[in-house]
Amino acid sequence: MNLKQHITQNVLEAIQNVYQLTPESVEIQFTRKEFDGEYTLVVFPLIRTLKGKPEEIGAKIGENLVENNKIAAFNVVKGFLNMSLHSADFLVDFAENAQNNNFGIAKVGENSRTVMVEYSSPNTNKPLHLGHVRNNLLGFSVAQIVEAAGNNVIKTQIINDRGIHICKSMIAWEKFGNLETPQSSGLKGDHLVGKYYVEFDKHYREQIKALIEEGKTEDEAKKQAPIFLEAQEMLRKWEANDTEVIELWKVMNGWVYEGFAKTYKRLGVAFDEYLYESNTYILGKDIVEEGLNKGVFFKKEDGSVWIDLTAEGLDEKLVLRSDGTSVYITQDLGTAVERFKNNPTLEELTYVVGNEQDYHFKVLFLILKKLGFSWADALHHLSYGMVDLPNGKMKSREGTVVDADELMEDVYATAKEISEELGKLDGLSDEEKAELYETIAMGALKYYILKVDPKKRILFDPKESVDFNGNTGPFIQYTFARIQSLLRKETPNTFDFAAIELNDTEKEIIRTLYDFEDTIAKSATEMSPALIANYVYEIVKLFNSFYQNNPILKNEDENVKNFRLYLSQWVANTIQSSLRLLGIGVPERM
Repeated sequence: MNLKQHITQNVLEAIQNVYQLTPESVEIQFTRKEFDGEYTLVVFPLIRTLKGKPEEIGAKIGENLVENNKIAAFNVVKGFLNMSLHSADFLVDFAENAQNNNFGIAKVGENSRTVMVEYSSPNTNKPLHLGHVRNNLLGFSVAQIVEAAGNNVIKTQIINDRGIHICKSMIAWEKFGNLETPQSSGLKGDHLVGKYYVEFDKHYREQIKALIEEGKTEDEAKKQAPIFLEAQEMLRKWEANDTEVIELWKVMNGWVYEGFAKTYKRLGVAFDEYLYESNTYILGKDIVEEGLNKGVFFKKEDGSVWIDLTAEGLDEKLVLRSDGTSVYITQDLGTAVERFKNNPTLEELTYVVGNEQDYHFKVLFLILKKLGFSWADALHHLSYGMVDLPNGKMKSREGTVVDADELMEDVYATAKEISEELGKLDGLSDEEKAELYETIAMGALKYYILKVDPKKRILFDPKESVDFNGNTGPFIQYTFARIQSLLRKETPNTFDFAAIELNDTEKEIIRTLYDFEDTIAKSATEMSPALIANYVYEIVKLFNSFYQNNPILKNEDENVKNFRLYLSQWVANTIQSSLRLLGIGVPERM
């Protein structure tokens, strides 16, 4: 039982004592800083049941709690009963909690809900970029948090490994590549394939320009450019299962997957399952047929199939072309159905996709609902904003996209430079230093991105992210390392709880530590790692203030010293758990 649950139980007993009634629930909050107390009962929801003025109800409950020694003191401000606890209340199970590495983390069992989180979902025609970095960090962290809230989580991605964009890289490599490979070029496979995507675009633009000069309109030129026609022909051959084209496709995609794997490893993200569009693009056609029979869809004169969503404030949406080929929504319908079919225990599916796809997911979820799938309401779109850099918005197709690997290397170089300037690495080997720079760099990158609400746009400044002061990953990591240094010098021993009188800061730290479980639950519900990031920052600020003003190892009172060592240990464990949920590692030394 955590502290909040303990208070809740005491309040319910007090209400029973005074009113001979037991409400279904009561609302307990942290007391606002301007009032005395640690926890507050919100009285307003109880007025109808307990019948009386909020101030009178609050006073009666408070008096009963004091009479029964459940709280030390109380005050009532309008409809809020502010309660001050005894030090002993904060110290129930204290040493056990302090040593529990998984405090606040719910266990996943046989009866746990199964949820799926889909993220990353890249194209195989170019490397992962800055947008993918936010996507992957969000997706992986949300999956970790949802699991920590007691759910069985399946981490998945669908890889866009087919279509015209893939053929653009393939045709450019075929024409201009001179059999270049990752081995011969020294380039990562995804970078090599991305190089030819840029190469395609360069030649395509040149050909468009030439055709316009010959008198074609821009639209005509785009459709008639020879290299574009060659890419279209290659796509037709791929769909016809042409041996040569399929072989080239497999080879180049293989290069990309090897490249992606290295990027994912460095980002510290992983997946439980993979889907490939080349296997799923035909899914959904049977669903369209079913929807036609049900009258959910309708056919136009040219044979194309649509759905009319104007009554829901949207528009008409194409679900099957006149030639019988799929559009993206068709495939997504089929994939969603397939996922619930293949995972009978699946109760929820979240798509982590940028906010430019908000409309697409509104339409997708609405169609599935109209088709009568019972799980349609269990679909969520975790929509997130774009990431910008101080030097401007990233661009695609022009070779100026902010590459994920380059970004990570840039942050690593910054972390190394700042760490060396601070000169705190005496006694570490070169290998240990390199490992520490990596831990700091990736912590800085991840924390900077994840501390922002997913819906908000981010301006990512690599230099600012590696600051060792303020609301940054390195600042939090440094606090953990500081506590580890403390605990290396002395291990906490048993102490007499009854002799401990907590000061206000100690009470606030313990109260906040107990709030970890609720923060995880809220973060899982809202799918916002920012709540965890802001929580751990608050803990760190509280501890640093405490550390500056309260002696620990130098305290002459052994009782107090050991209590504070346990408190430090609990804080360190919570920092580590919080950062783990964000996919961030912690250094023992810094």
